[in-house]
Amino acid sequence: MGDTLEFSDIYQEVKGSWNDGRLRFGRQSVVYKSSKTGKVDSIPAAELSQAQWRRVCLGQGIKLTTSTGHIYKYDGFRDTDFEKISEYFKSHYKVELSEKELCVKGWNWGTAKFSGPLLSFEVSDSPAFEIPLASVSQCATGKNEVTLEFHQNDEAEVSLMEVRFYVPPGDTATTEEGPEPVEVFRDSVLSKADVIQATGDAVCIFKELQCLTPRGRYDIRIYPSFLHLHGKTFDYKIPYTTVLRLFLLPHKDQRQMFFMISLDPPIKQGQTRYHFLILLFSKEEDLSLSLNMTEEEVEKRYGGKLSKNMSGSLYEMVGRVMKALVNRKITVPGNFLGHSGTQCITCSYKASSGLLYPLERGFVYIHKPPVHLRFEEVSCVNFARGTTTTRSFDFEIETKQGTQFTFSSIEREEYGKLFDFVTAKKLSIKNRGFKEGIKGKDDMLEDSDEDQHDAYLERMKEEGKIREEANDSDDSDGESDESFNPGEEEDDIAEEYDSKASASDSSAEGGDSDREKKKRPAKKAKVVKERKPRKKKPKDSGAPKRPMSAYFLWLNASRESIKAEHPGISITEISKRAGEMWRELGKEQKVEWDGKAEEAKKDYEVAMREYRESGGGSSAPSKKERKKKEGKSDEKNKKGTSGGGRERERERTTGNDSFKSREFISSEESSSESDRGKGKRKRKGSDEQEEVASTPPSSDSGSDGGGA
Repeated sequence: MGDTLEFSDIYQEVKGSWNDGRLRFGRQSVVYKSSKTGKVDSIPAAELSQAQWRRVCLGQGIKLTTSTGHIYKYDGFRDTDFEKISEYFKSHYKVELSEKELCVKGWNWGTAKFSGPLLSFEVSDSPAFEIPLASVSQCATGKNEVTLEFHQNDEAEVSLMEVRFYVPPGDTATTEEGPEPVEVFRDSVLSKADVIQATGDAVCIFKELQCLTPRGRYDIRIYPSFLHLHGKTFDYKIPYTTVLRLFLLPHKDQRQMFFMISLDPPIKQGQTRYHFLILLFSKEEDLSLSLNMTEEEVEKRYGGKLSKNMSGSLYEMVGRVMKALVNRKITVPGNFLGHSGTQCITCSYKASSGLLYPLERGFVYIHKPPVHLRFEEVSCVNFARGTTTTRSFDFEIETKQGTQFTFSSIEREEYGKLFDFVTAKKLSIKNRGFKEGIKGKDDMLEDSDEDQHDAYLERMKEEGKIREEANDSDDSDGESDESFNPGEEEDDIAEEYDSKASASDSSAEGGDSDREKKKRPAKKAKVVKERKPRKKKPKDSGAPKRPMSAYFLWLNASRESIKAEHPGISITEISKRAGEMWRELGKEQKVEWDGKAEEAKKDYEVAMREYRESGGGSSAPSKKERKKKEGKSDEKNKKGTSGGGRERERERTTGNDSFKSREFISSEESSSESDRGKGKRKRKGSDEQEEVASTPPSSDSGSDGGGA
């Protein structure tokens, strides 16, 4: 058999609620650690005097009794654990694990027995139920009744408020000689009950200490078994048994100190519960303290931890007295140092500013509301960008119970220190892959997002490059619109829309109405002409496929491995994860993919050159061919000027509204050459001919042409 026995999911009843935890039997001691509070109870093996195995509500349970009178009960064992535990107790503790049956008859008449700190109600010599006297808060008597009131646990779904016992009166002769049985019963309960009564003088008193939680100034009176907070409005009595931990934390200004007391169960003020008592001290405030005890009593009770006369800083005196009476260690900050050289970080929690202390075994936030998170109950942490500004970030802590605590508005200079601390404590970081790539950078949270790889942004940039290359290649092939050339024909465009242009353009035709009819179709055609090149051109299916960038080459090669590492991942998550992985790659790894992208680009250029030489992509006329056509149209314009009237008359009589011949447009424009200049108007007339011919037939263009 090994040196230790460990059992998980073992329950301990605490004031009406069941708390689960782990129980370990060792050679030196029996240790139980609560999963909820982290509190550890240790029973020295030498003090064990009795052990009982009993059937209880949660399976099988063990009741341990010590030589000092303390009783510990643990439930949640299996039937098969009895032999193993019994053998271990015999060989290591020299204690026999006996089986004890409980009475389940449901009778309400029996015998009350006091066994140390336990009141047992027995029926037929078998215990029906047991009451820990430490849970009794008050005991009152009636004529023949004794009423027991209990301390309440806020986390218990159902609470036992009180129990009443009927104590039959004794014989007359016995009553005259001694006290009533009711009084004997009450005295037996009060001797072991945890009844808070300020009997006698206080060990010491601290006057008007500043308290942040609950807020106000209180006199703290220290008694041997509890401390008494006395304020102007409220009084609190805090038993030392409810104190879990003590913290002494320096303020960020280095001039004040926080003294924090963790309580379970908390103190109450109406419906408000205070799980933490926070005192604020000034480092410059000193105190000379004299205990209300003799030196022999101090030495005997506290064993050198305290002395009758002490002096020093006020916070040191309070901490020293509390440490001795509560018998708990005082937790102080560890090796963490923030960007400003202090042991805390300024942040906000629930819209209230405070201080976050990274300690050796957890995080503490002060002060509204106070928070204590142990590393054992932390599932993961997360570093998130601030919601209001990029000059700060958020630190999120998620517990194993699913609760999330968000500490926001942390200065970005604190990021490196906090990340190193979390990494050293081996806490799970939710976004570790992203943060490790930029670990140690002070500019992690710059105002722009260019330092973070975004797969979607990368794809948009790649498509933009492809469009630009397409436009460049189209210009080289002569497919661009010649008329849209701001450097050469800006004056012509202005004239086209000039409302003050001279009437000589239409003087040959006569009349202002003819001039207005002429201007309207020209303006409409010009608008269509400018928008036409912006329409998406049909893709040439025979052209070589454009090359991919280094990132997309790497993504195609790595996509299957990403799917294998993350089964069921969505397409969006693949792109996000790929972006993070690409950003983490070093320059040496990216050189390979840059080389492949360069080779693909060269192959594409060679293939494109061969494709063009073979006649591919030449459906549109080249610049030389268009100029040659324009020259021919100019010659026809010169010859057909005199016959323009006949052509217009023929057009009007035949009723062809859907087409304008080149001769008609050229002769119409040539009539204004004397005012506008021959070169510019001829070219414009040629362009208008091509544009009108390419636009769909409409009744407007036909009627306008007929009326010209």
